[in-house]
Amino acid sequence: MNNILKYLSWKEWGLIVVIGILNVFQVWFNLRIPQDMFNMTANGYITNGPLQEVYNLGLDMLLCALGSLITVFIICFIASKVATSLCKRVRGMMFDRVESFSMGDINKFSIASLITRSTNDVTQVQMVLTMGLQLIIYAPMLAVWAFARISGGHIEWTIITAAALIGIFSLFAVVIVLVVPKFKKMQSLTDNVNRITRENLSGLSVIRAYNAEAYQESKFEKANDELIDTQLYTSHAMAAMFPFVTFIMSALVLAVYWIGAILISNAGASAEAAALLGSTIEFSSYVMLVMLAIMLIAMLFIFMPRAQVAARRIYEVINTEPSIKDGSVEESSSDLKGDVEFRNVSFKYPGAADYVLKDVSFTAKQGETIAFIGSTGSGKSTLINLVPRFYDVTEGSVLIDGVDVREYKLASLYNKIGYIPQKSILFSGTIASNVTFGDNGGEPATEEDIRTAVRIAQGKDFVEKMDGGYDANISRGGKNLSGGQKQRISIARAICRKPEIYIFDDSFSALDYKTDRVLRSVLKKETKGVTSMIVAQRIGTIMDADKIVVLDEGRVVGIGNHRELLRTCSTYKEIAVSQLSEEELAI
Repeated sequence: MNNILKYLSWKEWGLIVVIGILNVFQVWFNLRIPQDMFNMTANGYITNGPLQEVYNLGLDMLLCALGSLITVFIICFIASKVATSLCKRVRGMMFDRVESFSMGDINKFSIASLITRSTNDVTQVQMVLTMGLQLIIYAPMLAVWAFARISGGHIEWTIITAAALIGIFSLFAVVIVLVVPKFKKMQSLTDNVNRITRENLSGLSVIRAYNAEAYQESKFEKANDELIDTQLYTSHAMAAMFPFVTFIMSALVLAVYWIGAILISNAGASAEAAALLGSTIEFSSYVMLVMLAIMLIAMLFIFMPRAQVAARRIYEVINTEPSIKDGSVEESSSDLKGDVEFRNVSFKYPGAADYVLKDVSFTAKQGETIAFIGSTGSGKSTLINLVPRFYDVTEGSVLIDGVDVREYKLASLYNKIGYIPQKSILFSGTIASNVTFGDNGGEPATEEDIRTAVRIAQGKDFVEKMDGGYDANISRGGKNLSGGQKQRISIARAICRKPEIYIFDDSFSALDYKTDRVLRSVLKKETKGVTSMIVAQRIGTIMDADKIVVLDEGRVVGIGNHRELLRTCSTYKEIAVSQLSEEELAI
């Protein structure tokens, strides 16, 4: 928790000091009431009068109870405000940090875990912090102050109270040793349940198509049962503590009255007996206050271990430095614009033993179209993901306009690129908001820019037929569009940025051959001078490329245009022959 508390502002620390001061008044009010009860009984006001003294002491007790109530309300309000403000800030810090993570950083935690950490874990911390700010000062202060009052009386009461406290704290220690490891496990099990739930919801159509409902249900039940068993273990351990605490409390009160009865009996009928009666009532109230404080501390012990685990998980995210560091270069000093060079590039994923790419070298000049083809798993998508620095190269360097991409400021690097991913990603909003998504560092896109980008992407016909046209609603993930429509909106989004480099990661796969051909033809004409990098599975998509790079198991086995590769690269020819006829090959 200390790692999270360091994010409190000075204003919030000031409010915590105010809570501490109010706790002093609250404890004083609570301890004043037993003292008034002692004065009533010890001085004989109840039996012998005068009644005015009883009224005065009763009014004082009522005012103390009212004062305690008011301070509790104020403390609860301030504690809730501080806890909510801190957790809002922490959640924002987590979001900002995750936004800066590379794909490798995200994979380190997993998406399901990051969701759990930013929701469930933050909620756990907020709940305990709200409770803790109210009790962490009040409960120990009440226990110590009340015990000090008890110790000022007969030694017998002090001894039995001390023995009861030792027994309760020993019980707490045993429970904590048994439960704390389970709390850490419980958070990881919650991650697992979230992961499986997310898989089920996103893959619902596939699950139904393959009649895999029973398999997925058993998979979920296994994860859910493991989580429930762990929760039941912790709940049972905590629940078992309360009967023992209640037994100790009841036994302690009984012992106070039993010792008091013996002392009063020994004193006989005298003023000392009346004083002892008052002391017995007073000290029994103090004992109850001590036990109340212990019960409040017990409540904190119940929730604190899980909150500490949650706080460590939150801090782990906030404290993780992104593996992709921002550079300092905003623009190349050379006259180059849109040039891309891979210089002896090798890459392997973090923690992996084998290289995905090995010694890859090629150059794409401004305005050229360079394509990448190869069998599944040959490293095509990995290769182009190195250009926008979704990952950094393991060896070698990737240069844009003669500058290593690692030296660019990330915002400047991204502004040079129009990226269209393999899986089209759309956001809830409108056609226009998706086409103009992001900030390219220049002037905001105009309505004409949006229409031009959609027209080039061959989306004009279906967009203008939608209800609302360019302001038509897009559901989350573009669920109300077909795969081809989503791809064309994604392509329009990249065109609208007016970048220096286009990256198409198999971005034409959902388009029919005619739309694919027309789109590429119009794109080449309308965006002359812009470098295009295309990953494709279809030979027809890349036949007209200025340069084709053929990959096989992460290595370059051929570079050239379509005709050259048919003559010189057997791997390319095998792919081409499997897809095209003799006439289409134009051998």
